[in-house]
Amino acid sequence: MSFFLPAKMKDKEFLQFSSFIYEQVGIQLPQSKKTMLEARLQKRLKTLNFDSFAEYSRYIFSPEGQRAELVQLIDVVTTNKTDFFREPGHFEHLTQKALPAIIKRRNGRMAEPVRIWSAGCSSGEEPYTLAMVLSDYAAEYRDFRFSILASDISTRILDTAMTAIYPEERTDCIALNIKKKYLLRSKDRSKSLVRVCPDIRSRVVFRRINFMDTDLGVAEKMDIIFCRNVIIYFDKSTQQTLMGKFHQQLRPGGYLFLGHSETMNGIDVDFTSVGSTVYQKK
Repeated sequence: MSFFLPAKMKDKEFLQFSSFIYEQVGIQLPQSKKTMLEARLQKRLKTLNFDSFAEYSRYIFSPEGQRAELVQLIDVVTTNKTDFFREPGHFEHLTQKALPAIIKRRNGRMAEPVRIWSAGCSSGEEPYTLAMVLSDYAAEYRDFRFSILASDISTRILDTAMTAIYPEERTDCIALNIKKKYLLRSKDRSKSLVRVCPDIRSRVVFRRINFMDTDLGVAEKMDIIFCRNVIIYFDKSTQQTLMGKFHQQLRPGGYLFLGHSETMNGIDVDFTSVGSTVYQKK
């Protein structure tokens, strides 16, 4: 019988990996994250039957490794934590202030849908929440149309998002009338699972996007961007670059929603604060 003995990561190997991860996805991993990275990558070593991080390093920096393993490495290091209706004040600002202002600028004409981008969507709770909120809004306002783009860098988490199946306890924060309207309970009650209904799923288009790419590949100008609890993992230089990209991607007067612990302080981009971590393109 053979046993897998966990490999130990040397400081120089950690520096190699952390520098590479920063270059690829902009995420900073200080020395304090070495133990976390070591533990997460040990699973990849076991899967690939590597005995050391030096062997894994040679592989990840080879042409073959770049093709086959890069996405796996990114999946390992990215953090995915989200909830339905997280930071509910943002959805109130969306329906009570942002959407009425956008409709007013269009003189009530909805020739094009209101376009929203959930940037860093994780396992899908945020874009599906947006779809529920906007579907309710559309029921009250005739001719209102919307489209939602949801993106993340992790292919693994995007697969989860597209499946749209969640443990029932994850939906405790959703109002009962919303649950009845938009969630389907598993026929097998022992599993305690729910699935977002087909109509809401059809409202969201998922795509893998790396914020570090020069061209994000989003052709449409957006009216609203939600990018919450993402830029806290970036240094100020990377934040500056990304906010510039979001500014270009928004229509004039468009809105950017950041996470409750994030700020535009020290970032030189032409946004105006219009609410708690809500910014508007001038």
